[in-house]
Formats: sequence, C-alpha cells, structure tokens
Amino acid sequence: MSVDQNSERLKRLWDLAPMFVEGTPHAKFLGMQFVAIDIGRATLSLPFDKKLVGDVDNGIFHGGVLTALLDQASGLAAVSSFESAMPVATLDLRIDYMRAGKPGKTIIAEAHAYKTTRHIAFVRAIAHDGDVDDPVATSQASFMTTARNFKGTTSPLARSKAVSDLPPASDKGGKP
Repeated sequence: MSVDQNSERLKRLWDLAPMFVEGTPHAKFLGMQFVAIDIGRATLSLPFDKKLVGDVDNGIFHGGVLTALLDQASGLAAVSSFESAMPVATLDLRIDYMRAGKPGKTIIAEAHAYKTTRHIAFVRAIAHDGDVDDPVATSQASFMTTARNFKGTTSPLARSKAVSDLPPASDKGGKP
C-alpha cells in the first residue's frame, strides 16, 4: 500500500471512528469517548460516572463496564486493521482484572490488532487510569468480519445518523 493510500485510509478511519462510539447506543449510554485511531490501533476513554459504579462503598467501576470498554476499543482496533472498514463481531474475549480503578478517575482503553488474517483480527488491549504500567485490566480478543464481500452500500456515517434519528425509548414499555 502506498503512502497516499495509507494516508487516505487513515483519514477515512478518523472520519469513521467517532461514529463507532456515537452510533453504538450502549457505548453512548455508558459515556465512552473516542480518543484516537491508527491502522490496527484504537483508544477510547470512559470518564468516571456514579451511575457506572459497582462498589458503592468504594466508588469503583463495575467490571461489566470495563468489559464493554475493552470490547469496544478492541472492536474498533479490529475494524481499523482490515484494508476496508467492515463490520466485525467478537468471537472471543478474555479479560484479566488486575486491580480496581481509582475512584473518580477516567479509564482509558488502548487496543492493538497485532495479527489480521483475511477475516479475523487478533487484538490485545489494556485499560488503565493514567499509568499504562499499572493496568486495571488487560484483554485478549478475536473478531471476525460479519459480511462476505461487504461493499459498504450504506456508509457508517449514514447508519450512525439513522441511529441518532431514532425516537427515544418509551417509559411505557412499548405500550401506546
């Protein structure tokens, strides 16, 4: 791939990547934020929010919130590792929780797709609260593309717009 092609691919990734958070209702609800993207790499953050606390006595994020953050960052790294952006699905995700995050701190997830085949990306990620050498959790995951010969007939930006145009969920459980 030429320098110009790589540059254009990276530009497309910077256009697409924020929608990976904004266009995903769960990520948006949790408050995830896009930080950075490169080919085969992605960084997301999750600012502290009391609604995400699992240990109210100590103010520590719930483990499921960390799982979602690592999965989202790893999926974005996987998407960025393929020559053209394609939807992916998590095949396998293993997480090692190493310590509790510091109460009140933003958690940062940095993911790297270290090997990509034709349809599968293998990704390692780390979640930390400011010191990459003292991780809160690490993960190992694999993702597969979910569309054969995906042509991208609907742009990711158009899909994100469609999601944002959905009406808010009803408090009546779907009843009129």
